[in-house]
Amino acid sequence: MTRFLLEGSDSRARCSWCGTDPLYVAYHDDEWGRPVTDDARLFEKVCLEGFQSGLSWLTILKKRENFRAAFADFDPAQVARFGKRDVTRLLADAGIVRHRGKIESTINNAQRALELIETEGSLAAYFTRYRADRPFPGWIPVSAESKALSKDLKKRGWSFVGPTTMYALSQAVGLVNDHAPGCHVWTAVEKRRQAELPPAVALPATPRAPRSKA
Repeated sequence: MTRFLLEGSDSRARCSWCGTDPLYVAYHDDEWGRPVTDDARLFEKVCLEGFQSGLSWLTILKKRENFRAAFADFDPAQVARFGKRDVTRLLADAGIVRHRGKIESTINNAQRALELIETEGSLAAYFTRYRADRPFPGWIPVSAESKALSKDLKKRGWSFVGPTTMYALSQAVGLVNDHAPGCHVWTAVEKRRQAELPPAVALPATPRAPRSKA
């Protein structure tokens, strides 16, 4: 068993990051890495990855139903209409992460999400452009795709979408398959990715700076 794998009480090999907490194990087995094409669920993933910054993902998982109740089940059209009273309400909600910047970012990102849906047809049509197929990298913190995604979202006015956060999103929604080789769900996840996601496209080449003649 490598450092990336952990054998569970059911004798199945899993990615070691999920440990033995039942909630985390269920998330790993049934959700992490599976493609997400529903706009509300995809928007939820973006928002919760932003809320997770500086915290453990298990903390967010335990509060997820509270987040859904507080943010209208992450319907972008409803969240986009939140105002100052909603911010005050959310800052008083002990069931979520009470961080003003992240709360206001979620409302802003809902508005930007509606713009993206208008121009691209759906959030899934946009985000799946950043799919990557490559060998397991050993859980790197960022990738070329996550950097490009982060840069483009920021250009469009999104916030709390740094490259590390966007790489975590890519892992969570199957834009990459970062289940470790030998993990018992790797094959099932990959089959779903191949069946449900459009082919990966090459990112535009980054122009090289001219060499100094000095």
